[in-house]
Amino acid sequence: MNSYHIHLVSDSTGETVSLVSRACLVQFDGIETTEHIWSMIRNQKLVEEALEGIGANRGFVLYTLVDPELRNILEEGCRALKVPCIPVLDPVVAALGAYLGAEIDAKPGRQHALDAEYFSRIEALHFVLSHDDGQLTHSLDQADVIVLGVSRTSKTPTCIYLANRGIKAANIPIVPGCALPPELPDLKKPLIVGLTKDPDRLVQIRRNRLRMLNQDVETDYIDLPTVKEEVADARKLFNKYSWPMIDVTRKSVEEIAATILQQYNRRQEGLA
Repeated sequence: MNSYHIHLVSDSTGETVSLVSRACLVQFDGIETTEHIWSMIRNQKLVEEALEGIGANRGFVLYTLVDPELRNILEEGCRALKVPCIPVLDPVVAALGAYLGAEIDAKPGRQHALDAEYFSRIEALHFVLSHDDGQLTHSLDQADVIVLGVSRTSKTPTCIYLANRGIKAANIPIVPGCALPPELPDLKKPLIVGLTKDPDRLVQIRRNRLRMLNQDVETDYIDLPTVKEEVADARKLFNKYSWPMIDVTRKSVEEIAATILQQYNRRQEGLA
């Protein structure tokens, strides 16, 4: 396996350039990379420190700097080191500017401004944390999305991811012998989504979880026939109320959330 250094230089948190880098790198097989993140680079001294690190571990450089002087220092330094240096947002920003007929007013970290959208995400996160695992069921009607599923179907991380998109999500576990909130079938505002998973995979995940917690592994919680019945009953519940169901067996949290968002947006637009 070939190993390379990748340097990500940003005048903000580095989140954008990191996501772009990873989205591109997964397209290549047999490549191992060491990621170096140089974030909050907003003066000449910090650019020079980044260049020292790049010189010590030469590799591909991706950057999102908006200050022309700092960009020039970085590009000149990389040219002297004979390493490629690519501004990842330039083509998109230039194309958008041409299409919109608007001048670029670039400011570092502008996407992280404390605006209404930011506070909406924070409010959504507070909602998710206070409505996690079946808490505060009396205010479920305030949710945008309600996620149902048996134990270990990625309900909580999915809801947290949705909160980062400004969606107020609540999750309710389906536990054998425990009744669901009685008002659930009558709720009109929230999109209610059921998550399901292959029983064999579910048993494997639950067993690993019990071992991590040093708990008894001789339990119905990981008994395959019992888990199969548990999953089947949950599916019947979703079908009974026509709640959309997502099989999360081979899906990442990001994929699960994207599927929910797609259904939520279609519902908001009256398409579902």
